[in-house]
Amino acid sequence: MSARRGRIPAVETPVPLSPCLRPVTPGDDGFLFTLYVSTRARELAAWGLPPAQAELFLRMQYQAQARHYASAYPPEGHAIIEVEGVPVGRQWIARTSAELLLVDVALLPKHQGRGLGTHLLRELQAEAARARVPMRLNVTRDNPALRLYTRHGFTPAPGRDPASPYLELQWRAPGNDPGTGVG
Repeated sequence: MSARRGRIPAVETPVPLSPCLRPVTPGDDGFLFTLYVSTRARELAAWGLPPAQAELFLRMQYQAQARHYASAYPPEGHAIIEVEGVPVGRQWIARTSAELLLVDVALLPKHQGRGLGTHLLRELQAEAARARVPMRLNVTRDNPALRLYTRHGFTPAPGRDPASPYLELQWRAPGNDPGTGVG
């Protein structure tokens, strides 16, 4: 079959593999550190630290983040993201009667841009919509995931410091607006 002049033939896009979530176990610590390092690679490369110093810095930061999350958020919201039984990321959610907070989500670089983040985000938005609560998250202004959140309807929360490197974003299901008296 030939394509008409000026038209691009249709190309089938493969459907992304569906991620599965499982609880984090102590045996996941090595993977979680590797994942954490991958989230800081761009930032760390700009600093030009010697490898031993970079490793020490990253260990300290990873441990500080792990302690903070463990003390601030319920452990049942912490999950390993797997595709075909292989860990590819992590997600930490804090659920309350008032909101669904996406504490952290990270995917290994080779699994980004394949629809997994979109799949996970849509599932969480559906959960928030069913619970009739807003969804909230924080993201650095230079994080490429900001485009993903914006594409899926997240908007800046009012009252945040415009000089902060972090944006607090929120999402509400249609009809679940505090101004409507619904939800």
